Amino acid sequence: MPWTVIANALFIFAMRITDVSLGTVRTTMIIRGQRKWAALIGFVEITIWVVAISRVITNLDTVWNIFAYSGGFASGTLLGMWIEDKLALGYANLHIVSLAKGIEIAECLRRNGHGATLLEAEGKSGPVHLINVIITRRQVADVIRLVNEIDATSFVTVEDTRKVVRGYQRIGK
Repeated sequence: MPWTVIANALFIFAMRITDVSLGTVRTTMIIRGQRKWAALIGFVEITIWVVAISRVITNLDTVWNIFAYSGGFASGTLLGMWIEDKLALGYANLHIVSLAKGIEIAECLRRNGHGATLLEAEGKSGPVHLINVIITRRQVADVIRLVNEIDATSFVTVEDTRKVVRGYQRIGK
């Protein structure tokens, strides 16, 4: 197999990894309301895609180009998800349900600079405390760690939040 075939397949593979990863990040930007970034990323993404697909179309007789295109797509999907996870843009809404230690959880979160709304609620087996916290996605793991240190049996759900208007928000981290 000539080196030009290998080089072209690797080029296509790299281009697809790049454009699909950018597509994942662009989609996240759209969901988060970052229109300008989404448009800019979309421009770069589609430019790369046109170059990659033209290489495949002009060399359809080379199966390695088709495999490189498909493999780049699959790899780009995984890489894009990893990048999006590391960027952790936006906010998360944590709902914490504790049978017995809701007050302690809320106090701990507040001591650590987080706003926490504590509500008395009724669960399946009786009274519970519901703590609601809006934090940046980057803070999710730290807040869950704090909650687990106080009540490892608490029930925690995490939801993406598109926009936060007012309220207490910890700056940093």
